[in-house]
Amino acid sequence: MTTSANSDRAKPDLAKRDRDSVNLRSRAYESFTQRLLADEIRPGQFISQRELVELTELPLGAIRELIPRLEAEGLVKTVPQRGMQVAHVDLNLIRDAFQFRLFLEREAVAVFAREAPEATVRALLDDHERIIAACAEAEADLGAGGIRPALLQEAQDIDWALHLTIIDALGNAIISDAYRVNQIKIRLIKQSKTRLNTAVLVPTMREHLAIIHAIQARDPERAKDAIGTHILSARDRAIGLR
Repeated sequence: MTTSANSDRAKPDLAKRDRDSVNLRSRAYESFTQRLLADEIRPGQFISQRELVELTELPLGAIRELIPRLEAEGLVKTVPQRGMQVAHVDLNLIRDAFQFRLFLEREAVAVFAREAPEATVRALLDDHERIIAACAEAEADLGAGGIRPALLQEAQDIDWALHLTIIDALGNAIISDAYRVNQIKIRLIKQSKTRLNTAVLVPTMREHLAIIHAIQARDPERAKDAIGTHILSARDRAIGLR
């Protein structure tokens, strides 16, 4: 009886340790990606496990468990005799990341055009029309200094939200997870090559409007063409062709 009772008590303890370990790994991953996207960790940088411990303020065990995931996702790689290197933004990364995005989003937007609720489409349209109008107003008001960083950030949030809404509407966790990993790479590329700025903000929003109007018309092929044009335009800016 004593052995059985001890075993019963051990089971909840083991389950708690497993949950804590998973939570630490998740926190380590979240902390790493946040710092990567905040430029605290730079593309191409060599970084040690100890440095990651200091940056994330998490234990070494969690960092050691994090590294295989980062390697599998292509966010870091081990370079012989040099150590661990953060993904470098180069032509191969740009081509691969945008091709992956193109394949996923063209098919996802076709489904979205057929199945998205009217209210969801209307909300996306309203957000884009509002941000375009706000940009026009800011540019017209010379005394206010034009389009300010807060408006740029709001536009960037609306940009990401459109694409994530289309992907997540599939209801497929495998696709959503893979898309988010690729989105980290796209964001690294944009930070390095093509940050959303006043020169591309309104044209980008207008490309989005073409996508939304095709969705609103329930025209999957037109939506696929519009999102394809938008993604290839972004890729070409990153490569330097535009």
